[in-house]
Amino acid sequence: MKLWGGRFTKPTNQLVDEYTASISFDQIMWRQDIVGSLAHVAMLGKCSILPMDEVKQIIAGLKKVKEKIENGQVQFSTAHEDVHMNIEKLLIDEIGPVGGKLHTGRSRNDQVALDMHLYLREKLMEIIQLTVYLQKALLEQAQLHLDTVMPGYTHLQRAQPVLLGYHLMAYVSMLQRDIERMQESWKRVNILPLGAGALAGTTFPIDREFVADLLQFDGIYVNSMDAVSDRDFIVEFLANASLLMAHLSRLCEELVIWSSQEFSFIELDDAFCTGSSIMPQKKNPDVAELVRGKTGRVYGNLIGLLTVLKGLPLAYNKDLQEDKEGMFDTVTTLHGALGLLTPMIQTMQVKRERMRQAVTNDFSNATDLADYLVRKDIPFRQAHEIVGRAVLYCIEHKKYLLDLTLEEFRSFSDKIEEDVYTALAVETVVNARSAQGGTACSQVAKQIETGKTWTEETMVWIERNSQKVMIESLIDVGSPA
Repeated sequence: MKLWGGRFTKPTNQLVDEYTASISFDQIMWRQDIVGSLAHVAMLGKCSILPMDEVKQIIAGLKKVKEKIENGQVQFSTAHEDVHMNIEKLLIDEIGPVGGKLHTGRSRNDQVALDMHLYLREKLMEIIQLTVYLQKALLEQAQLHLDTVMPGYTHLQRAQPVLLGYHLMAYVSMLQRDIERMQESWKRVNILPLGAGALAGTTFPIDREFVADLLQFDGIYVNSMDAVSDRDFIVEFLANASLLMAHLSRLCEELVIWSSQEFSFIELDDAFCTGSSIMPQKKNPDVAELVRGKTGRVYGNLIGLLTVLKGLPLAYNKDLQEDKEGMFDTVTTLHGALGLLTPMIQTMQVKRERMRQAVTNDFSNATDLADYLVRKDIPFRQAHEIVGRAVLYCIEHKKYLLDLTLEEFRSFSDKIEEDVYTALAVETVVNARSAQGGTACSQVAKQIETGKTWTEETMVWIERNSQKVMIESLIDVGSPA
């Protein structure tokens, strides 16, 4: 018989059990469910809602259930629908009818909301930490290639020479914004919904602040109806995760392109590539491609939950059961992507000479010739036209700008002098861009130092908040003094 079956005259159809049960995926939150129950029953004892001897029985029973789950002695059942009812049934089987008193003053509505808050704040911390590790890997490569010149692109056409370290620092900056968004969303994740009941609160004299303190939450929901129906914190996580995956996908796209024979800028370590079942020579950047591909499923999880929430009346509806699988899948996807990209970046080999060759055998110094003429008091638009004609001449004569003789240069403008060769040299072109945020070596060095500061500050934040998410350390929250 269902734990809620008193009002019903017949058992639920087996197909209904199978269709509505969530235990197949929400069992991942069993630790969070037990920790939340331990805190709840401790509060029931503290507020004299349950006698202390019953509180102790329930606490001992919950810890026994935890032990059995850890030892593989538990088979969760769809007949009990979800992780909450399964654990409550196991508790009652363990200690008898007194286990049914655990649910005093709460509903599954606020219970499931609590489990998701506990789960997501723990996973947020892990994802932030993994993102920092990727930042550090990029910073290491940027430091190593502070003087490695490569083409910078617009429209995937060579535009201007840049430093590889500069290019990689763009991704460090993107990831920093991702980290800051995740940290900001922590405020909405780390609030307590328990005590809201089904939607209207409870008639029992509970102490929600006490539970919040036990579980290391920074506050509680002000409105109980909002507490049980709110999934904004999950939407926000999925939106932030989508942006993070977009950045990882862009990075992976470049890794795929750069490792192609056409570019041949880098070589990825064999440990992070695969081969072909038919073509023996192939070395495929499958990890980078799969990260790029999995971005779509994270976007889909975001759109899926937004669609579930659209038009839902307050407060709880069964539709909200659809909030979990996308969240769990996104966490798993981010873990995999970040965990693999970090060592892949660390072991990536850069082909410096090939990159340099790419910026010497092109016209990416054309803008600098225009700037050179502007310094000779020629209006930029006129200088632009002069350089355009010079580039066309070079294309027709199979030359690059630095291949031109001074006489050829002066055929386009008599303002051009011998110093043009120095002005158009790759090192000059790169280091001339010394304005704040530019690609000059001095500026990139400053950017790297800023990046190191970011990672240090994030690690301090993680250390400061890590105790709040350590589920194992919270197992004893319900133990009476």
